[in-house]
Amino acid sequence: MDKKNALRAGALAAGTTLMMLLMSSPALALTRDDGDDPGTGLSVVETLGLYVLAPIALFAIIAGLVMVLDRSKEEHRVTSRNIKTRPKADAKA
Repeated sequence: MDKKNALRAGALAAGTTLMMLLMSSPALALTRDDGDDPGTGLSVVETLGLYVLAPIALFAIIAGLVMVLDRSKEEHRVTSRNIKTRPKADAKA
């Protein structure tokens, strides 16, 4: 039964992908629409700066701010120094 379901799911995924590819028609992207005014393209340096360096910089800034502005108490942090294996209260039966 497992093989049959996997085959059915694969056929459905392949059919859906094929239909999406056929319906998208990339040749229509070459015709201009009314009022279409594309600007100049980005250079390699601009593209790398915009899509690689800017997200990395934003991540570093946010991570740095989180670390600097962390106000949690030391006793709430789980480290090897503050793990206690003995119970705080004696259990009475």
